[in-house]
Order: sequence, then structure tokens, then C-alpha cells
Amino acid sequence: MLRPTSFVTFFAIALVIPTASAVAQLSQLDQIQVAPPMRQVAAPSPTASVDELEKQGDELRSEKAYLDAIDYFHAALGKAPFSASIQNKLGICELLLQHYRDAGKSFEQAIKKDPQFSEAYNNLGVVEYERRKYRGAVKDYKKAITIAPSSPSAYSNLGAAYFAQKKFELASEMYMQALKLDPLIFERTSRAGIAAQMASPQDRAHYSYVLAKLYAKMGDSDHSLEYLRKAMEEGYKGVKDVYSDPEFATLRKDARFAELMKEKPPALPE
Repeated sequence: MLRPTSFVTFFAIALVIPTASAVAQLSQLDQIQVAPPMRQVAAPSPTASVDELEKQGDELRSEKAYLDAIDYFHAALGKAPFSASIQNKLGICELLLQHYRDAGKSFEQAIKKDPQFSEAYNNLGVVEYERRKYRGAVKDYKKAITIAPSSPSAYSNLGAAYFAQKKFELASEMYMQALKLDPLIFERTSRAGIAAQMASPQDRAHYSYVLAKLYAKMGDSDHSLEYLRKAMEEGYKGVKDVYSDPEFATLRKDARFAELMKEKPPALPE
């Protein structure tokens, strides 16, 4: 079946119900036919090696041509059916396409092939998180951490799951651990996925405030001020706590803090 590679296009068609007499007058030339989408890359070669297929799949994924990448990873799995790594890459593409059921099955298969594959547990947790099955996500993230206790991504994801459950103290602890392992983790990770799951604008604002507090505790005033501003712009109602929370003790001595609080950035419209 032919299909597009780098994106999915949705067509909105306004339909008009014709009368019976009008239907009788329609000819083939009067009707609109949507041409089938054409593939932009060649189909996987049956003579290509596993390494070649996997490499091509990696390149297509980097180009966001997820559907074609899936074809190449499937072809690679046909020649290396016990590869947990390729199975995991297949699941990632399915996840990026929001095909959560398929992605979940792929990550489960990767785990069956390699029970100590922490990345697959972490990715399975992402599927559960995106489907708002937070208890399952917490379980998967904890398993990933048990296998790879130095994984900042797993701690960050676990923090997001706890946050979604409104277990803010636990979320803060996990975020802090993630920052200790990788001080730049929130710089490299888009907040879009987390923010999309927040139950309300206040939750998103609270999330920014929590990060501001964590950065302040670590002595990173620049990032703390950045997230504090975001919390205020997002309308965090508890922003006055910044004057009493001990984590902000040092930041309160920063002239930029006084300027920010005096400025009082207005909340952005939703």
C-alpha cells in the first residue's frame, strides 16, 4: 500500500447531498478523485543487509519520514527477528505517529527479546503516559530506573507521571534526580509533550514553578528566573510563595529577581 513519508495529510471535504435527478446527470468527469499518495523513497530492497536496512531506517526517522522508516525497520526485523534494538526503533516511529497501540506492542516485544532493555521500558512508559495511564507509566519508568539507575530521562519521565497524578513532592524529587544526572535535560527536552497532558493551565504554570524552584535549589539563577517568569506568564496563582520558599533564599538576593517581581509579567491568554 502506497503512502506518504514525512507527514500525514488530512483532507476536509464539504459534501452537498444532490437530488436524485442530479445524481443521474453526474458523469465520471464530474466526480473528484483523490490520487493515491506516492512513495518518496524506494521500498526496502530484498537483497539489502540488516545493517543497511537499519541505517536507512535511522536516516528516514531523522528526516521525520516515519512511515517509510517503519517499512525499513520491519524489513530489518524480517532478517533479524530477535533484535530488541530494531524493535525498539520501530516502536519509536509508531509512537511519534501517535500509533500508541502499535508502539506499545513493539516496546513489549523489545522487552521480551531483551528483558534488561531499560530504554524499551522507558518508551513503554511514554506510551502509557500519553494514553493517560499514569499508574502503568510509573511502573514502567521505575523498572527502567531499576535496570539503568543513571538514566536522567527515566527520572524526568517518572517525575512527569507523578506530576500528572498531582504527587508534586515525588515529582520534584524525580526532577531533582534527573537534573543531578543531566543539568541540561530540560533544555534538550521539549515541554510540549508534558504540557499537553496537564489537566489545566494552572497545572502547566505549577510545573514551571516547580522547575524554577529546582533550579534555584541547584544555584542556577538564570534558569530559575527563566522558569519563574514562565510560571507568572502562565498565571501561577501561588507565585507569592517565592518570598517564603527556602529554595529561593539566594535568588531573592539577585537584583534580577527584584526586577522580575516588580515587572509582574501579565498572564498570557490561553
